[in-house]
Amino acid sequence: MAQEKTRTRELGRDNIILIGMPGAGKSTLGVVLAKMLAYDFLDADLAIQKHTGETLQETIDTQGSETFIKIENEVLCGLKASRTIIATGGSAIYGDKAMKHLAALGEIVYLQVSCAGMLERLQDLDERGVVLRGGLGMSLEELYKERRPLYEKYADRVVDVDGLSITAAARKVAAAISSK
Repeated sequence: MAQEKTRTRELGRDNIILIGMPGAGKSTLGVVLAKMLAYDFLDADLAIQKHTGETLQETIDTQGSETFIKIENEVLCGLKASRTIIATGGSAIYGDKAMKHLAALGEIVYLQVSCAGMLERLQDLDERGVVLRGGLGMSLEELYKERRPLYEKYADRVVDVDGLSITAAARKVAAAISSK
């Protein structure tokens, strides 16, 4: 059963922001959810790539994780949208200023997966542009333990999508949002 958390927010924020671990399905689910709700879709990772002119992994490799987080924070703080599903990168939660900006834009939904589920979903980690603040020796389990409390901190809603197909997960998120 989904664990859900709701925080009271001011009206007028008409976007849905997806946060969660790499492999949680933010981008893929976001496209499906946007079609279900007749919203636009914005992939923050693609906005970062457009801003830098290189892949996420190239930016992390050449400029380092901390500089990447600063760039991500800057790009996220500059987002303007209406009736849009915004899929963030997994490291968005490292930027408090960016998360506050996103919270002002809409409802933040944490797509929760178990650590085992994340490990099962992830492939080609070297090409995904995953920020490992603990360095290259950081395990995915350590990354999961580090990030999970931050996702929970910023989430207006937590929706467990572990083991669900993308369509089933999108339906579950849509149902959670409509139950405001």
